[in-house]
Amino acid sequence: MRRVKFMLAAILMTISFFVQAQPGGGKVKGTVTDGSAKILESATITLCRVKDSSVAKISVADRSGKFEFEAVPEGRYFVSISATGHQKGFSEIFEIAQPGELIQLKNIDLVPQVKSMDGITLTSRKPLIEQKIDRTIVNVEAAASNVGTSALEVLEKSPGISVDKDGNISLKGKQGVQVYIDGRPSYLSGNDLANYLRGLSSSQLEQIEIMTNPPAKYEAAGNSGIINIKTKKSKQYGYNGSLSSSWNQGHYARFNESLNINYRKNKVNIFSTVGYNKRRNFQRLDIQRKFLEATTKEVKSHYDQASQMHDDGRLLTGK
Repeated sequence: MRRVKFMLAAILMTISFFVQAQPGGGKVKGTVTDGSAKILESATITLCRVKDSSVAKISVADRSGKFEFEAVPEGRYFVSISATGHQKGFSEIFEIAQPGELIQLKNIDLVPQVKSMDGITLTSRKPLIEQKIDRTIVNVEAAASNVGTSALEVLEKSPGISVDKDGNISLKGKQGVQVYIDGRPSYLSGNDLANYLRGLSSSQLEQIEIMTNPPAKYEAAGNSGIINIKTKKSKQYGYNGSLSSSWNQGHYARFNESLNINYRKNKVNIFSTVGYNKRRNFQRLDIQRKFLEATTKEVKSHYDQASQMHDDGRLLTGK
């Protein structure tokens, strides 16, 4: 009986340590206007890390010009804002020092660009974020930070989407999000879906459609939201293809390769895509806990644990 009680106590302690070790992240809020205090709707908001200016998250200002980022890991950041017809603006540098911390940024004013009629040059390119009536569209190739990444990493940066360390995807804090590939359900979930998206190179993606309130055609399948990943399709006739390879260096090296082959003639289109991903992740977990005397509140004992975890993965995907 004592052994059973000891095992139960140990399990409860382990669960307690695990729950306390899960970082909730901080929250960042702000408002963007132009120089005349006019609200800028649908401005693109980019959360960047101070140490290397890399992109941590992307969002869009709502109709009132407000924006927010949730579950932001501890660290130092700044916000970059861009809007059509305005110069790019930046926030002050701020720091998330502890989980649950709220950072309220000062109001950010964008300066309108001066219009000049001399030497007009027309250029056309897709914006990074498009705000439609029923969905938000992310044009993957419009962001240089998406080069050499996986589909899961692109999702992690997209507006309203969060991906935890186990690869679980949530939209606006809701679990159970349905992921579609080219308009069809992926029928994958959990680790299977995360592994598939890790092996899918960003070079194979065209757009990501994010629907918090899906249209009626999705019926009850999208109660928590729909994410539709649209892959590239070549419209050129005859034979064509592409080969891409990327290498990223962090604590360990990471590789991502993909091959696309396409044949199109009249109404016949045959295509094939093969992707290979090799990665190794490193994670350190530190747990500290003090046990106090019930009456005197003095420290009775101290628990200190340092763990290092490695995760190796080799993923092969095909379509």
